[in-house]
Amino acid sequence: MIWFTEYWTENVGLTVKANEVKRIKSKYQEILILETPEFGRMLVLDGLIQTTERDEFIYHEMLVHPAMLAHPDPKRVLIIGGGDGGSVREALKHPSVEEVHLCEIDEEVIIASEKYFPSIAGKLRDPKVKIFIADGNAFLEEKKDYYDIIILDSSDPVGASEVLFTKEFYSKVKASLRKDGVMVAQTESPMIQEEYFKKAISEIRKVFRNFGVYLAFIPTYPSGMWSFTIASEYIDVINTKRMEKVKELKTKYFCDSIYACLFTVPKFVEDIIKKS
Repeated sequence: MIWFTEYWTENVGLTVKANEVKRIKSKYQEILILETPEFGRMLVLDGLIQTTERDEFIYHEMLVHPAMLAHPDPKRVLIIGGGDGGSVREALKHPSVEEVHLCEIDEEVIIASEKYFPSIAGKLRDPKVKIFIADGNAFLEEKKDYYDIIILDSSDPVGASEVLFTKEFYSKVKASLRKDGVMVAQTESPMIQEEYFKKAISEIRKVFRNFGVYLAFIPTYPSGMWSFTIASEYIDVINTKRMEKVKELKTKYFCDSIYACLFTVPKFVEDIIKKS
């Protein structure tokens, strides 16, 4: 076995004991599959943990369901990134959904996920799903006024993914949404990645009239505290709650009590949001 460390900063990180299952050098990044005693199989891209078999449900449920429930009747869903398939799986739990488009720039991530993470990627070939191997920034320019929900399941804002955290990109997202459309993005850790967190919120609120920030606690993500930002031009995302639909979902983390107080965050996070 080896010791693998993801460095969150120069001074702190997460170290796990693991066996290397597969290492792939794609056109865009290094894809590493690890087998760990505590978290099962782990997907690592360029040294950063993306998902694990043990805690992936927390991230995917919390990324997807609040946005899906904010919309009165979500039929068309776009997921940018998310090649592991977890967000696709969760979106398909909503019976109103007619089509899910997955836009992933790196096909090798999809191939690896289907082979090594079948419990996460198992819905990628569902008849309702269409996969596009494309850059999300360019893809949005082709689809205007089309989607009810856009889910930004992107990597950290470094390198090629940095553009996905800008006002210009969020403006493209807004243009691709229908009138009552809702978008949601993972927006990093307010504890360890405060500047990334603050910038993402600042850029989103420049584009959308309504927005809200909420948290989930994911053991393998930096500091364990992770943020998501939901936004819409016409839907009051903070005050719109469809509680009756929560019990219809088969989930392990997201539930009616979490949904009822979704936007309750610690004061220091609230203070960061106010300064963004």
